[in-house]
Amino acid sequence: MHKEKLVKEILSQIEEAIETIKSRFEPVNSVDYFLDTSYGKEKLDSICMLFIAIGESLKNIDKLTDKKLLNQYTQIDWKAIKGMRDVLSHHYFDINAEAVYDVCTEDLDTLHMVIKEMIDAFKKL
Repeated sequence: MHKEKLVKEILSQIEEAIETIKSRFEPVNSVDYFLDTSYGKEKLDSICMLFIAIGESLKNIDKLTDKKLLNQYTQIDWKAIKGMRDVLSHHYFDINAEAVYDVCTEDLDTLHMVIKEMIDAFKKL
């Protein structure tokens, strides 16, 4: 598969994951929601799994584009997203529910907007 086509596919997968996170996060009204019930813990687990997938996908995009694509979109702290993936993957029992909550409430919309912008840019190629 050609690199551009693969990058576009990965970006689409990231967009789908973000939309799923937003949908799953919808009933969450505080960080306590994640911690107080088994249903909330399941929500946290599923959201974290999608953040792991997003972080890994971004690492793949970096490999495919020789770290050139993500660096063009400076409004996102790509290193932090990939770092979050590392923490979630390798220190699972140390997950900070408040940090996940904050990312969902404060950063996810901006990431979604930038991913859409990137997809649109690829459509013009």
